[in-house]
This record gives sequence, structure tokens and C-alpha cells, in this order.
Amino acid sequence: MTETAQVAGKGTTKMATTSTGTKTPKVLSNELKHGPSESANSNRFSVESGDLLWLDGHWYVTHSGLIRLARRNRCAGIHVEPVAQFSDPTTSRWAFKATVYKSRTCRGFVGYGDADPTNVSALVRGAEMRVAETRAVNRALRKAYGVGVCSVEEIGSLPRASESVTQPKKLPPQPANGNGYGGPKVRDRLCQLIRQHELDGELVKAYATDFCGVKTLREARREQVENFVTHLADWAEKDRNALLCQLNSYLPPKPKEGAA
Repeated sequence: MTETAQVAGKGTTKMATTSTGTKTPKVLSNELKHGPSESANSNRFSVESGDLLWLDGHWYVTHSGLIRLARRNRCAGIHVEPVAQFSDPTTSRWAFKATVYKSRTCRGFVGYGDADPTNVSALVRGAEMRVAETRAVNRALRKAYGVGVCSVEEIGSLPRASESVTQPKKLPPQPANGNGYGGPKVRDRLCQLIRQHELDGELVKAYATDFCGVKTLREARREQVENFVTHLADWAEKDRNALLCQLNSYLPPKPKEGAA
């Protein structure tokens, strides 16, 4: 008989005995002490069932964990639709809007998700449309049920040893100074921030160019891009509305009415 591992209030775990008689290793005991115990308890997430993952020093909730959470709470339905305005099939770029209805009278919790070859793992290249749909559903479910932990499907591509060999072939030609917009890790973090806070990518790029004091972002040094990403993340967390006002200042001017 298999027992589900639970996250106790003090951050400890109960060892689970599987049908083969083996026990769950204690490798996660230290991480669970600092993990999202409150969220795990209130939403009844199970580490052993794969609802939560510990990656690179952070906790992430999984798509399957969110779907099980919705079923436990008798979710009334999930509506998903593509966002044509931000999708481009020719470049494998997709954006979706998901709406979660917790009950028949619920007005809905909305979440957006996007995916393209630059922000997905090499293992799922060619499946960007499905990844975008999953990300949208995850964000909507997290909003609906108050899950403050990011889902693993929402993050960009994770560095893998197997990808390091093929990655140079996939990257665009590097500039003479070799910065490449700050490197893949910086780009991934910037894309993650844009998705997480639902920012306009073109306006963020314009702001970054101005912040770094260059004509094009490609001319910026890695240190400049890293400083901008840190600045953007800090501002988005503290005052997103003020950041949106700043980004809107980079909108192109509207043509005057009656101009010849």
C-alpha cells in the first residue's frame, strides 16, 4: 500500500512506503523546512504525487498538481482560446487566454500564456502551441485558487548538459562584443519577467535600450542587461502600475487628426 507523503506544519515529511517496500529518500527534508508548507497544506499538494518540484533552489507546482487541485475543489470548467493578436504560426509563436470558472456563478479567473522557440526547452521544440496553452491554464488556475508558487511549465528553458552541445547552432549570430543580449540565461529571465507580470515585450525592449544608453539592445554589455533585468524585476514587484506608466511612455506617438 502506498502512502502519500505530506508536508507537515513544521516542514518535515513522513516517509512513504511503496508497494515494493522501498521508502522515499530524505533528500528533500531540508528543502521542505523552507518550502511552501502553508500553500502545500492549504491546497493539499503532495510532493510524492508530483504536485510540487524542487528545482535550482526553488519550489514549483506542476500542471498535474494544479489539475488535481481543480478537481478536488469541483472546478466548474476551464475555457481556453488562442490570442491571434500575439500569435504567429509561421515563427511558432503562440499565445493563449484561459478562464477558470470555480462555480457556475463564477465570473472567471483569467490567465495568459505564450511560447515560442526561444522560451521552451529543446525537448518540446515543435510543441509551442501546447506549451502556451498549458501555461495559460496554469496561470488561471493559480489565480483562481490562490497558489503563489510559480508552475514549472511557466519558466523558460532550463540549462541542460545535453543542450549545451546543440545550443550554439540554435542561437542567432553573436555580435563582435560577444554579449548576445546578455547571454541566454539573462534573456530567459527577462522573458520570464515579461510573462510573469504580463508586460509588453516591445515596450520593455525600448525601455531596456534607453536604460542601457545604446541605440540597439544588441550593443549593450552583459553587465548593463543584467542590471536592467534586476531593476525591472524589482520595480515590477514593488509597483507594477508605475512600471506600466513608464513603459507606456515608449509608445509611438499617435498621428494628429486632420494632418495632411
